[in-house]
Amino acid sequence: MIPGIILVVVIGIIVLYMIGFYNKLVKGKNRIKNAWSQIDVQLKRRYDLIPNLVETVKGYASHEKDTFTNITEARSRAMNAGNVPDKAAAEAQLDNALSKFMLVVENYPQLQANQNFIALHEELASTENKIAFARQNYNDQVYFYNNNIETFPSNIVAGMFNFTREEPFEIQNAEEKNAPNVKF
Repeated sequence: MIPGIILVVVIGIIVLYMIGFYNKLVKGKNRIKNAWSQIDVQLKRRYDLIPNLVETVKGYASHEKDTFTNITEARSRAMNAGNVPDKAAAEAQLDNALSKFMLVVENYPQLQANQNFIALHEELASTENKIAFARQNYNDQVYFYNNNIETFPSNIVAGMFNFTREEPFEIQNAEEKNAPNVKF
């Protein structure tokens, strides 16, 4: 009788631990989804700002058509990218196009004094900071989640319920890790 009770208690404790690990993994997965949606919110804000910025600059630099085309195409690719690695690659291309765009702006001092441009540029800079913070938060959540599915004993529960590793938001090209040199 007593060994049976002990066995039931031990099985009960194991089941409770498994439930706890499962819930922890689910919460981690949900935190990753939330962090990704925060990135999407900031990227959407950025995508909305870019056309306004381009239109403001077009009036001053109408002969820079290739630059405007490149930034528009990069924006479109970034908006349509699906998974995290594709999104990271497309965002890197958009960052590159934006830095080239800002280099064009340097050639137009009267544009740099335009209040509309100044306001849009400040909004874009603020958005870039928010994107960086959101990416950092996303990568932190991925790190914690991946640690949970790879460490014992939660890895047993992760394997039983098919929890898989998540990919962090990383820059694909080593050259893109260097900050662009933009001067006003």
